[in-house]
Amino acid sequence: MKIKDQHTDTTDADIARAAYCLKAMSHPLRLKILCVLGNDSICVQDIVDQVGTSQSNISQHLAILKEKNILGSKKQANRVYYYIDDARMLLLIKMMQEVFCPNR
Repeated sequence: MKIKDQHTDTTDADIARAAYCLKAMSHPLRLKILCVLGNDSICVQDIVDQVGTSQSNISQHLAILKEKNILGSKKQANRVYYYIDDARMLLLIKMMQEVFCPNR
């Protein structure tokens, strides 16, 4: 299946990648984590504080997002910092915020 527009052809692989990422983002807590991260690198405890749920719950969702290659992480001293590791995801989150959070 190919979807064509004026600028580009969309392949099955493109569609599969989009569906894969959107499925990972579709859980409200994971979407909130992504919105909290934005362009920043944030440690787990700060994500917990901003999202408002338990550290174990956040860690489970961070692991899913990392497994899906949406997040990257780096360890500094005794803290792990997470960041969005895909520029396309940052663009998508920004667009979703503009559409769904216009008063933000």
